[in-house]
Amino acid sequence: MTIKPLTDRVLIQAEKAEETTKSGIVLTSASQEKPQISRVIAVGPGGMVDGKEVVMQLKAGDRVITGKYTGTEVKIDGEEYTIVRQSDVLAIVE
Repeated sequence: MTIKPLTDRVLIQAEKAEETTKSGIVLTSASQEKPQISRVIAVGPGGMVDGKEVVMQLKAGDRVITGKYTGTEVKIDGEEYTIVRQSDVLAIVE
């Protein structure tokens, strides 16, 4: 199945959370923090949003930082994704 975001939306997938701490303590899935670094899977075409022209600055494959609670979470074919607006992306990780 292919997901194509519309307008200024971006489809991202969170990177896996660390399962052990730096000191070697193994964390359960309930105690792991939600990762803030994600990989861009697909990007919408941009266009007019609220009367303003939006040019997409992200591309598929970019690693980005988002807020912990931004976007809409979807589950497709057993994989978890989040759809966010480009303006919800805080930074690109290089």
